[in-house]
Amino acid sequence: MKTIEFPLTGEYVELCNLLKLAGIADSGGRGKALVAEGAVTVDGRPESRKTAKIRAGQTVECQGMRITVAGG
Repeated sequence: MKTIEFPLTGEYVELCNLLKLAGIADSGGRGKALVAEGAVTVDGRPESRKTAKIRAGQTVECQGMRITVAGG
């Protein structure tokens, strides 16, 4: 599984936007669709909230990619 480290600049990033910014989804709408399809886990648990607040220290997995969120 490929791992991407995402540097967080604020307090949090919304899940659908994180998927777009990390290059997994080509748009925020596609990011929302991936969440709706059940293709996304946060810290090992399925996540169904499209705008879940992802904070530093959390790990998101989707489509064989792992995103580790690092504090800014």
